[in-house]
Amino acid sequence: MRRVRRGRARVRAALDATEVRTGAAAQPTAATAEALRFRKAPGWLPRGRRVYAVGDVHGCRQQLVDLHTTIAADLAARPIRSVLLMHLGDYIDIGPDSAGVIDVLSRPSPITGATTVNLMGDHERMLLDALSGDRAAATDWLWAGGRASLGSWGIDPDLPREEWEAALPASHVAFLRSLVLTHREGDYLFVHAGIRPGVMMEQQTRDDLLTMRQPFLWSDADFGVVVVHGHNTSPLPAVTDNRIGIDTGAGHGGPLTCVVLEEDLVGFLAA
Repeated sequence: MRRVRRGRARVRAALDATEVRTGAAAQPTAATAEALRFRKAPGWLPRGRRVYAVGDVHGCRQQLVDLHTTIAADLAARPIRSVLLMHLGDYIDIGPDSAGVIDVLSRPSPITGATTVNLMGDHERMLLDALSGDRAAATDWLWAGGRASLGSWGIDPDLPREEWEAALPASHVAFLRSLVLTHREGDYLFVHAGIRPGVMMEQQTRDDLLTMRQPFLWSDADFGVVVVHGHNTSPLPAVTDNRIGIDTGAGHGGPLTCVVLEEDLVGFLAA
């Protein structure tokens, strides 16, 4: 029992180390489709449309597969006319199997009948910039977990960075280059990190969309949309009037979370 308590303490310490405190209310998650519960959402989707949006994966392939299984079970139990499966970025680094995560996501949709949209995270951006010849980005990526990611692809982390692209599976590189920055559904804007308050959407920079924390997280401004995002780690999903945060620490020992949105309701699944 003492070992279990120490292990939990290490997980809690890892989550606390990456969390930025906000004023958002924490929301419970369900580990099974049967346990899924809904509350009033801050936004709205058209009737007959459902979105499953998955937070930061960070190399945790098995959690991703398990979460996809739970999503499929919910969809089988509660069929709906139109389904979107969304992944919010940061698929690689930190966890043990970045290559496995990209392999899963680069294949056809794991949820039968669902359209899939995959967003870019700041970790994918670092790798892509490195592949484009940005030496500073390559150094940053190695420091941020890239060495373990290269190892998951069977690549020597000390391989010259100019040779990384040739060593990576071509389908994985193509998947990374296909990632998009934002997606809009109903009242919701899906983005990896957040937006800069007071700036028009068409003027938001790539850096803000991929790395924003403050002043976004503390802002109570009406953004004109409800922003669904990852990037900022917290033990449970966070919901306010203007945002829903779903990075719950996968890769740091925390769960991988999916927000379920339909009409004016919101619920959460986790693996």
